[in-house]
Amino acid sequence: MTVRSRTLEITVISGENVRVKEDAYVVVRAESLNCCTTRTAKDDGTNFLSWNEKFLLEVPVHARSITFEVQCSKFMGFRPLGVARIAASDFLGGAAVPENQLQQLSYGLRDWEGKRNGVIHFAVRVAPPAPPVEECLKPAVGQAVTGMGCGDRDRIKVGGKSKGVVVGVPLWWNHPNVV
Repeated sequence: MTVRSRTLEITVISGENVRVKEDAYVVVRAESLNCCTTRTAKDDGTNFLSWNEKFLLEVPVHARSITFEVQCSKFMGFRPLGVARIAASDFLGGAAVPENQLQQLSYGLRDWEGKRNGVIHFAVRVAPPAPPVEECLKPAVGQAVTGMGCGDRDRIKVGGKSKGVVVGVPLWWNHPNVV
């Protein structure tokens, strides 16, 4: 089995000294179309923006960097305020940082002209891998299983009803001549 991606748990904490007049938000991506976006935050006159939002970001194996981009909304679009592009090796596969250890980091932001525009503070750790599906499908002895799946995505309810939606495979899927 080959690894296609790793998952990072990222908490965007705050930004300081970012020149902004509108509400600002952060877009985080790892060289893919998938991205995570925080809610907007206002500068209360102290040059400090606070988000404190946590999310999981899938990082493809080919990704060499993670991009944190502070943006603000404007009529009919958005305006980039500052970007920090960070080497993925700072988070993944390094001997300097043990797996699953939380790191709190600060990086300088640069606008599209290359000028400094504040600092972004965030925390990151490599999320533990999901358990194999075989471990998730073992029902308790003497109990009826009302769903198939694993984790929050596909809920299993043993001995009762499940409110989650579960997609299953019929038992005869590999024997098409038996219906």
